[in-house]
Amino acid sequence: MPIINIWLRAGTDSAYRRALTDGVHRAMNETLRTPQDDFFAVVHELDEEHFLFDPNYFDIPRTERFCMVQIFFNSRPAVVKERLYQAIADRLEQAPGLARTDLMINIAEVSPEGWWLEGRRIDPASGTDARMSAR
Repeated sequence: MPIINIWLRAGTDSAYRRALTDGVHRAMNETLRTPQDDFFAVVHELDEEHFLFDPNYFDIPRTERFCMVQIFFNSRPAVVKERLYQAIADRLEQAPGLARTDLMINIAEVSPEGWWLEGRRIDPASGTDARMSAR
């Protein structure tokens, strides 16, 4: 039951925002094997005063299209998270055409008991529900 948060500067159109959420979601489906209908996303568009970042962090130029993605999900091995980072960057580079240098991704891991949604049942041994793998 991942939750996607995306922050970016105000001024994009709905197709651009949808391409961002779809790209992240599809990368999670492929990499984490989340169910297709497991989709919860919030896009936060902020004006320049409320969305601040260093345009040259790590000496890499970033543009006004800079975007931060944060995903909450259960713990996964580092190798799986690295595959997810690359899959998201690849997808967002394809559509909506976001440069990799304009992307920051953060994962916030939540223990299985840290989630609630009516109808969800957790297997205490694996920490997963019946619809997901323990990867």
